[in-house]
Amino acid sequence: MELDYLKGLTGNQFVFEVEKRHIRQFAEAIGDSNPLYVDEEYAAKTIYGGIIAPPTFPIAIGQDSGESLELNLDQRRMLHGEQEFIYERPIRPGDRLYCQMKVSDVYEREGKKGPMQFVVLDTEIKDESGQLVVISRTNIIYRPLKAKSSTV
Repeated sequence: MELDYLKGLTGNQFVFEVEKRHIRQFAEAIGDSNPLYVDEEYAAKTIYGGIIAPPTFPIAIGQDSGESLELNLDQRRMLHGEQEFIYERPIRPGDRLYCQMKVSDVYEREGKKGPMQFVVLDTEIKDESGQLVVISRTNIIYRPLKAKSSTV
């Protein structure tokens, strides 16, 4: 398979310190007015015992870091196929998160126009004690090259 060489590729670890303003700004940006993300008094009375980040917040962590995993793929052939968040615990203000991206899988499926390859990128996000908080999983579809038409 064309992209097998990517399996196991790992990026640099980076640190993200979660602040209340990050959570508030993210909630506002996605249009989620849930008081659990912004109202300390309300959040303290919930099962969480305080403010937590929205479930899709890890997207902001990766984009804000400036870190990326250099895949050297043709951007024109890439599609964002799926995004998944696998949580062990909520993200909270004050968390110091240690993040590292890696290619966890590469596989192929037959599509209407031929074989398509899939690259699964996992960003493992751990706390200061090394405990897993969440995995942010992105599935990239790598489309086949378009065949050039020949004229006779």
